[in-house]
Amino acid sequence: MSQNQIVTKEDIVVRFAGDSGDGMQLSGTLFSDASALTGNDIATFPDYPAEIRAPHNTIAGVSGYQVHVGNHIYSSGDKCDILVAMNPASFKSNLKWAKKGAMVIVDIDTFTDEAMEKAGYAADPFTDEMERAYTIVKAPISSFTAKIGEQHGIDKKTTDKSRNMFALGIIFYVTHKSLDHTFAYLERKFAKKPEIVALNKAVLTEGYEYADKLEVMHSHIVEVAKADSMPKGRYRNITGNVATAWGLLAASEKSGRQLFLGSYPITPATEVMVELAKHKSLGARVFQAEDEIAGICSAIGASYAGALACTSTSGPGLSLKSEALGLAVMTELPLVVVDVQRGGPSTGLPTKTEQSDLAQALYGRNGEAPLVVVAASSSANCFYWAFNAAKIALEHMTPVILLTDGYLGNGSQLFRIPKMADMPEIKPRLATPNDPDYRPFRRDPETYARQWALPGMEGLSHRVGGLEKCPDGPLSTDPENHALMVYNRQEKVNRVANYIPEQEVTGCPDADLLVVGWGGTAGALTLAVEEMNNEGKKVAYTHFNYICPLPKNTGELLRRYKKIVVCELNNGQFAGYLRTQFPECPMTQYNKIMGLPFEVGELKEHFTKLLSC
Repeated sequence: MSQNQIVTKEDIVVRFAGDSGDGMQLSGTLFSDASALTGNDIATFPDYPAEIRAPHNTIAGVSGYQVHVGNHIYSSGDKCDILVAMNPASFKSNLKWAKKGAMVIVDIDTFTDEAMEKAGYAADPFTDEMERAYTIVKAPISSFTAKIGEQHGIDKKTTDKSRNMFALGIIFYVTHKSLDHTFAYLERKFAKKPEIVALNKAVLTEGYEYADKLEVMHSHIVEVAKADSMPKGRYRNITGNVATAWGLLAASEKSGRQLFLGSYPITPATEVMVELAKHKSLGARVFQAEDEIAGICSAIGASYAGALACTSTSGPGLSLKSEALGLAVMTELPLVVVDVQRGGPSTGLPTKTEQSDLAQALYGRNGEAPLVVVAASSSANCFYWAFNAAKIALEHMTPVILLTDGYLGNGSQLFRIPKMADMPEIKPRLATPNDPDYRPFRRDPETYARQWALPGMEGLSHRVGGLEKCPDGPLSTDPENHALMVYNRQEKVNRVANYIPEQEVTGCPDADLLVVGWGGTAGALTLAVEEMNNEGKKVAYTHFNYICPLPKNTGELLRRYKKIVVCELNNGQFAGYLRTQFPECPMTQYNKIMGLPFEVGELKEHFTKLLSC
């Protein structure tokens, strides 16, 4: 290709879609890895089906993976510039995510009458109107791949698994990227199966060369801008769940406390447990319990014994843990609960994202059971918020719920690996052996946190448990003592606000509208506000990571604005929480409850309407 055929763009969005088992998640991951290694910023969004193995060629079984690459990437993008659809079902269900004028690459070999009927098509989907709206590339992916498999003497079943490599080869050609990084991956992954390496390399190369031979491709080749202001350091593409696990490992090292995770597998949080299980060499101990209750109870036991204790779950599991969470509040033991939120209620939408566990995290326990709630806001900063949750738990002797979500946990971003020397200190509130003044619930006058006396510490025998105690430790049913202890536990959480930064506002300093977000919506909200200010509109933005307690200046900040819109992927839980704290502040809501992240376009449209009111 000649250089004058190549168009330079600040960013592009590529979406891979196919049947479960077509390798779309791998194709998306390999494309995002190759993009990162060539200097692009990235953000990804895996879109899994809920069914474990839906019928072949059906809408229910479609699996997708969206990759946004370029310069200064905030989110996984709205509509895609390039769509790969490996069968009629994926074509039908994903065409709505393609921009008008987008390139749509289909495996035309799969568009049989039977498959199209199964996908819900009554006639040929490739109408003249559609061909005018999109650049449709009907690539014979299956037949080309089968021919290569025959040449290499590989059976049909194994060969079919390489179809995604042909599609990936086309994408590498269109985005002007080398195959070398993927070749290296294949050589590492299948080092003991050279025949598989040879097959996949051949199919990948054939896809690339096929694209080169298509004249229609020559006017669609894109050179994506590299990230131009990223600080120097070691980077990797990391999912939010892996970043969470790494943050807990870092907190364990900085605190000197052994990491213990007691958990039960649940979508989409299981990867946190899986990742930690790989790091026994770093002192991590992982216990896969028989259920959610056993998971958190084992973690409470580990905390009593002196570990940095954690448990991971999603919404249904958090509800099962609620009684044990009350025990952790009552015993005032440090505990980190990672909740990777998903659509609900009940089993709901297990593979889709939502922010619907906030009310449960804040209030979902019997009695007066306050604890700290924080939320991560990007896949990469799950590392820092996991670390921060552990720091608060250990230094303030309280359970902390860390809210992430399926979008952050399964999605990935570039992550600059920090040096441990640059991470802040963590100072657990350990008691001193033989302290004559030790009492189980004697409190630090500044933080109201009690001391942590571990079993075996000389001279510090004590008793804690689920029944109410008095400050000296004995059981008590005295009404005034109960009121005092309830107050003290709440005050301890309230005083965490003295140790967190004030809430900040970005965007236009004299804005007419304040956009409020929390948790995993940060990427889309940031970009929407930035674009609107660039267009001359006056919009400010504040994003909350500290949920309970709120930063001390929250009320002062909110009272500056006449118009406030709280945006969240639920039916208004954070907006309702803010109204209880600051009823004098006028707030509207923008809510999305579809199992999908916000799109920048829909946010801008709503904000524009609010400005015109």
